[in-house]
Amino acid sequence: MPANPKYLTQSKWQRFAKITAAILGGYLVSISFHLALASWFNKANIIITMAFSGFIVWVALMVIAFLAKNGWKIWLIYLGLSLFFSGLLYLGQNYNTITK
Repeated sequence: MPANPKYLTQSKWQRFAKITAAILGGYLVSISFHLALASWFNKANIIITMAFSGFIVWVALMVIAFLAKNGWKIWLIYLGLSLFFSGLLYLGQNYNTITK
């Protein structure tokens, strides 16, 4: 049974934004999150865990992107989260001497 057209995104730009945010933005957030964790905790354990949890987080972020009303807002949120986690990664690499 096909989906009801009134629930589908009509704008091609919104559809493009949602698809790219789901695939690329979700991947960026997932990877930056796990790399930030690896800079503060034991790198080997986090990288091994990332093989499984990274995919689960990525898929969850994909679902969230498609549930959103506005694809550009999701892109903004995903880029903001990626920058935040990248900042934690930078701080962890420069100031955390315990795991080095």
